[in-house]
Amino acid sequence: MVFDQLSMQTIKDLDFPPIILYAIPVMLSLVFLEWFIGNYQKKKLYDGKDFLSSAAIGVGNLLVDLVIKAGILGLFIIFYNLSPLRIPYTWWSLVLAFVVIDFLRYWAHRWGHEWRMFWATHVTHHSSENYNFSVSFRLSWTQHIKFIFYIPAIMLGFHPVIFFIANQLEVLYQFWIHTELIRKLPAPIEFIFVTPSHHRVHHGRNPKYIDKNYGSTFIIWDRIFGTFQKEEEQVDYGITTPPNSYNPVYLNFHEWKAIFQDLKKARRAGDVVKILFGYPGSWKG
Repeated sequence: MVFDQLSMQTIKDLDFPPIILYAIPVMLSLVFLEWFIGNYQKKKLYDGKDFLSSAAIGVGNLLVDLVIKAGILGLFIIFYNLSPLRIPYTWWSLVLAFVVIDFLRYWAHRWGHEWRMFWATHVTHHSSENYNFSVSFRLSWTQHIKFIFYIPAIMLGFHPVIFFIANQLEVLYQFWIHTELIRKLPAPIEFIFVTPSHHRVHHGRNPKYIDKNYGSTFIIWDRIFGTFQKEEEQVDYGITTPPNSYNPVYLNFHEWKAIFQDLKKARRAGDVVKILFGYPGSWKG
């Protein structure tokens, strides 16, 4: 089945399965299981205040999703209708969309570390100095501006149901890799897929771990583009300038505040560009 032009009414008539909402009870159960196993093994995997902060950020992100859902769908319609391409609405298009979106997520994630404005939409996720399943809930309330990175997938002609299912599956994959309880997996898995070992490296502020392992589901992108780093030394979690706060509002907006303060000091257009798109911390006013 191939779809032609879409309208908001067409979108309203479609059935978008809320996969992430369905998965919440499972994720919460696994959080409790991880906490229980950690305590049994006398490992301090969780900090009460840190967990509540992660939970509050996660709930806030779900509320933001609900508020802006119509706007995101509207943008999808605009770009979908502009494209002359259409990919058939079938099972293999879901597989293809998953791979394409994963490739784009690699670059969105990488630029989310290398461009300061996008780092402001992602730093929240790295703010915890713990590493457990609940850290996966730390999704910034402003991260949706990175929608622009997925426009190429939309322009390829993936139907919105296919696109959003694939993207939800990508987000869900991120949950299980946020744990210290799963160590290294068999070599073929470690070579192709992002594993907890790979992602622990990504959350490290050790000098050799910074800006490594951006992959969402497939680690092959990091291997291809030179950003792969295997787990070697013990990971020191967090960011190089700790926020020293459990306040979810502060954790979502402290970098935005710093950006606006720097913009006030800007004297030239070039300064504005460097502040917004330079590497985080590189602009010295």
